[in-house]
Amino acid sequence: MSSDLAIESAGGERMRINMGPHHPATHGVLRLIVECDGEIVSSATPDHGYLHRSIEKIGECVEWPMFVPYTDRVDYVCAMNANLAYCVAVEKLLATDKTTAVQVPRRAEVIRVIVAELNRISSHLVAVGAMSMDLGAYTPFLHGIAQREGVNDIFEKLCGQRLTYNYITIGGVGFDLHTGAVEEIESFLAQFEKEMIRFNKLITTNTIFRDRCAGIAVISAAEAVAYGLVGPNLRGSGVDWDIRRDEPYGIYGELGVRVPVGQGYAGRTGKVGDCYDRFIVRLLEINESVRLIRAALKLLPPAAEKPADPVGGFQADVAKALRKPPKGEIRVRTEAPRGEMGYVIVSDGTKTPYRVRCRTGSFTACSIFNKLMKGIFLADIVTVIGSFDIVVPEIDR
Repeated sequence: MSSDLAIESAGGERMRINMGPHHPATHGVLRLIVECDGEIVSSATPDHGYLHRSIEKIGECVEWPMFVPYTDRVDYVCAMNANLAYCVAVEKLLATDKTTAVQVPRRAEVIRVIVAELNRISSHLVAVGAMSMDLGAYTPFLHGIAQREGVNDIFEKLCGQRLTYNYITIGGVGFDLHTGAVEEIESFLAQFEKEMIRFNKLITTNTIFRDRCAGIAVISAAEAVAYGLVGPNLRGSGVDWDIRRDEPYGIYGELGVRVPVGQGYAGRTGKVGDCYDRFIVRLLEINESVRLIRAALKLLPPAAEKPADPVGGFQADVAKALRKPPKGEIRVRTEAPRGEMGYVIVSDGTKTPYRVRCRTGSFTACSIFNKLMKGIFLADIVTVIGSFDIVVPEIDR
């Protein structure tokens, strides 16, 4: 943090300071321009645009399947979910014409849910671990990263990557589950649940941590909806909405998704929609993801010899359909860890999209920052940012 300008205002002298790095060599970080009167924040303006890479424009310049690796970069903390959102959108486009409609094999649909929920776990572990570290508790972050490595080990065996996977494809997934994958996933979940008990004892029930979050940056349900908040940031304000349950895609409709919402978990000093509620909702979503993965494993069909087998295969044959897809416009939204990740795709019937537009949760989350931070202490800014789980590539596409 460094001050760069002091200005006069009707309320007295205010200081303008930079919070967060601002340099071409840094990436994935958020800069806030903060005006404050002493320790009280007067305004906080997010400064975006330094990570813009024209991903949406690139989507109009490459063939349909070639854009999947770029979706990894939309949110590299949950690249599986980012792959899935785009692929579901393209599959919906192909389904508008019987001649190009593709059937994603049942086994591939189940695998998609398994890897998406594993990635939700690893993403939320980064969120809750980094938030605790920002508030001065470094050890919980290391516990979270250690468990995230367990997920990455599974993904590395599955597709060879640990961060940007390019695994979910149009029509299925890139590879079938590796030998012993089911047992490895079950073993990870068993030990992970025990580790989460230790994590919660370490930080979630910590009085200092809870008091730093309780009653800070409270967002009512009406405000959350008005500002377009999504995902845990919306549900933390008590809004019972989850795309996996309310507009199911894939096999989510068969799994009975349970949706945790904010309830004022901090107790006497807390309020529904505060920073602590957003933290707890993510922890509860981790537990729900564990349940969903186990339920999906029970639905996993045996592997078939042919990849395009409609039940036991892992990849439908989409090459012909993608050479000349139907014309039209498709809108699809999915539930990524940071909330709704949606795509608007326009096709002119050629092998490259005419228009690709991605909608993510981090951009709208930043829109409420200035309102929330007026009147809070400087030290609470890091609490607010941590509770929103902002990932800058979602903002600058």
